[in-house]
Amino acid sequence: MKKETLTIEVAGTEFNFETGQMARQANGSVVLKVGETIVFASACASKEAKEDQGFFPLKVDYQEKFSSAGKTLGGFIKREGRPTERETLVCRLIDRPVRPMFPEGYYNEVQILTYVLSFDGEHPHEALAICASSAALVISDIPLIKPIGAVRVGMIDGKMVINPSPAQMENSKLDLMLAGTEDAILMIEGNCDFLTEEQVLESIETGHAAIKTICHALASWREKVGKEKKHGKLREIDRELVKELEGKHGAQFDEALNVKDKLKREEAISTIKAAIEESNAPEGQEPTHAPLILKEAVGELISKRMREAILKTKKRVDGRSLDEVRQIIIEQHPLPRAHGSSLFTRGETQSLSVCTLGGESMAQRFESLHGEGSKRFYLQYFFPPFSVGEVGRAGPPGRREVGHGKLAERALLPSLPSREEFPYTIRLESNILES
Repeated sequence: MKKETLTIEVAGTEFNFETGQMARQANGSVVLKVGETIVFASACASKEAKEDQGFFPLKVDYQEKFSSAGKTLGGFIKREGRPTERETLVCRLIDRPVRPMFPEGYYNEVQILTYVLSFDGEHPHEALAICASSAALVISDIPLIKPIGAVRVGMIDGKMVINPSPAQMENSKLDLMLAGTEDAILMIEGNCDFLTEEQVLESIETGHAAIKTICHALASWREKVGKEKKHGKLREIDRELVKELEGKHGAQFDEALNVKDKLKREEAISTIKAAIEESNAPEGQEPTHAPLILKEAVGELISKRMREAILKTKKRVDGRSLDEVRQIIIEQHPLPRAHGSSLFTRGETQSLSVCTLGGESMAQRFESLHGEGSKRFYLQYFFPPFSVGEVGRAGPPGRREVGHGKLAERALLPSLPSREEFPYTIRLESNILES
């Protein structure tokens, strides 16, 4: 059992990466230690892609072990269960920058599992989880185009601070999570308190400088301890087939894409697709092209014609110019018994928003590694399948619903009155009825 280590300094703080001791049967596994905060990440991939796989199946899961802070859970069941809202949001933070770094045409199933094993209360673990996940992929035999790094940027007393502690963040006017490669930023998420454009740009540049340090070090570590990458069989789009389909059906797709009504437009496109599938596999004959290859080529053709039409005509598929907003209709108080309600319609997108007020006992309670607390304002986003005219899962919120709700909540939070002015709990629902 040989342990390999990498130590780098990021904005005055030591990052210690280790591999070779834990989870040695994973394609790649890394332990990242900063202070007494320890994050573990593993990366595994299936040996081959499924034949009918039409998208990249990446699974990202993140869990905060309460034992990492010397705690057990306060509920009846003393075991970590389904992801909390916080864990779901961190999963999204890991997924977004990692996903585009896989080569096009790679469809092997990949799973990244990240756990917080120790938390010292001083070194936040969200950015570390992204770095550890990146490192596990970098040293594995799973193909990754470039290493990824991540940092949190705060602004305290007018100065940018990389990876500030929770105590420092209480006085910060900025909470910015950045992830990227040595060349560019891949993800920006956060909020600030009325900073200037120049200050925001400065924060991004400061954060990216730290990210470059991480990426350069991981690239060097890969040369030293990394496994040989196994790209397997990359399935590329058949460009010749796209060209052939464009000659036969390009004009038809142009006409269908000019239909302004969404449902009618989708119906027109479906009719053309059905004709293409029928000509590809006439009754009683073997198909000329594999159905999945044909489907990908048709999708590429539609995207190509749509892009070209927008660039040429300066109009979108629904006929709007590039600077034109869809018609907005707002109906106030459609629900007579709610404390507040609004039906907001913009073009073919519609949300029924509902506000409910309650006392302090109605606040949303939570517990995390930082301790227990409650939220007097929370926004919950619902996206049922009927909103896009489909049959789908109905049940607990998915990651997309949790993430979108949190974005809207952050946007509204600064506009709320103080607890002294308005001592009520506020629950907002955004029910998407059409999209």
